[in-house]
Amino acid sequence: MYFTLENAPTPSKRPFETLAGGLAVFDYDADGRPDIFFTNGASPESMRKDAPRYRNRLFRNIGGLRFLDVTASAGVAGEGYSIGAAAADYDNDGDVDLFVAGVFQSLLYRNRGDGTFEDIAARAGIGTSELAVAAGWFDYDRDGLLDLMVINYADLSLDFDRYCGDRARGLRIYCHPKNFIPIANRLYRNLGQGDFDDVSERVGLGGLRGRGMSVAFADFDENGWQDAFVTNDYLPNFLFLNEGGTTFVEDALLAGVALLDHGRPVSSMGVDIGDFDSDGNPDLSVTALNNETFPLFRDEGQGSFRDATIPSGLAKASRTYAGWGNVFADLDNDGQVDLFTANSHVNALIGEFEPFSYKQTNTVFRNLGGRFEGALQIGEPGAHRGAAAADFDDDGRLDLVVSALGEPAAVLRNLSEPAGNWIALDLVGTISNRDGLGARVKARDQTRWMKSAAGYASSSLRPIHFGLGKSTAPVTVEIFWPSGQSQTVESVPLNQRTVVHEPPES
Repeated sequence: MYFTLENAPTPSKRPFETLAGGLAVFDYDADGRPDIFFTNGASPESMRKDAPRYRNRLFRNIGGLRFLDVTASAGVAGEGYSIGAAAADYDNDGDVDLFVAGVFQSLLYRNRGDGTFEDIAARAGIGTSELAVAAGWFDYDRDGLLDLMVINYADLSLDFDRYCGDRARGLRIYCHPKNFIPIANRLYRNLGQGDFDDVSERVGLGGLRGRGMSVAFADFDENGWQDAFVTNDYLPNFLFLNEGGTTFVEDALLAGVALLDHGRPVSSMGVDIGDFDSDGNPDLSVTALNNETFPLFRDEGQGSFRDATIPSGLAKASRTYAGWGNVFADLDNDGQVDLFTANSHVNALIGEFEPFSYKQTNTVFRNLGGRFEGALQIGEPGAHRGAAAADFDDDGRLDLVVSALGEPAAVLRNLSEPAGNWIALDLVGTISNRDGLGARVKARDQTRWMKSAAGYASSSLRPIHFGLGKSTAPVTVEIFWPSGQSQTVESVPLNQRTVVHEPPES
């Protein structure tokens, strides 16, 4: 596999040039292996993919950690300047579809089930006129159809040409986020039959403006409806609480996730959910710039959070890094979710202004029972952006894929020893959406959530993975489906994937 992210930088330093790099991991051909989709830029003059190097790319996993470029045959080379990706089976036909967020032009690819896709964004009623950075799928009204939230960055035009930096020294850099006008995000309700309705104003999102970067979903306030947490670049974050599938209430400040305890906004970028302290609640990991640390919000139940960045050890361990993609994953199969971050500063000239590096190594923060040890550096320094985790080589250990501006993407094979025992669950909804997005799954003292949105502008629709360490005891799993049904599965086989179907409505 060879792919280089062409972010097409210009002297004007348009902000989306440094925001590029989202990716998606999903099994597009239903052969049981996770495939990889990379978003890509466009010609800086035409903003079109008028040369092969600007095409988005889809790589089919053919086994043995080998990938085949199927972009042309699948029909997903794309149009315009793409940034983020979100994979899910929005039409419940058993084939994973794909939304691609971009600069004033986004794409909705319907998977035909024969190895090809068709862009139906215009026909489906998905708007494409804003600077969309990321997106995510969730069933906000519990009708069994996945809805789409699109995360917009700023009100910006292509003729942006503001000079930021040091004119005297001729050092021009990307402007601080405060120079960009905030904009509202959008929510598209899935009406079925490939039709969507923009309900942003109707549900209360239209008047809430931010500089959105990424999104994560869970039932944070435990009322039975999926909520949405949105990171904002140098503005307070949003927590949209779902009020019965009809409206959302923004509650981030009262909930404790708008800001860190110091009360100042940071450059919030990627976000992922995971239970780092094994209390059964969905905690939030956020990436930010050097000296801002990587915020960690501990969910204390009922929609209340506490800033755990310092007590968890993550503040000290992450202070010298600038992060983009972030993934909660049990990388050593010991039963604790570790944290991976894809790192790089925003500005290539940061070393001329501050004692930090532009290109940085990626990091793993190993979870030692609710505390994170110092950063383990992974790979070579680079301008890393999107990231996702999946078991690409089918050995029971979660691997990683990372994109980087102007450099080849990397698949990082997990060689952790001892490998540890594990289980993996493929959820198939019957009453809920087919992917089971939003399901909460418990195995012993571990809790996971079925999700697609992952880290910065990326997506990973993978089986739910539990590490078990040396334990060989039978595993009982409890599944709490988005429909409200609960299910118990006993004696789940170790060291293999198991398909679990939601039971018919009782």
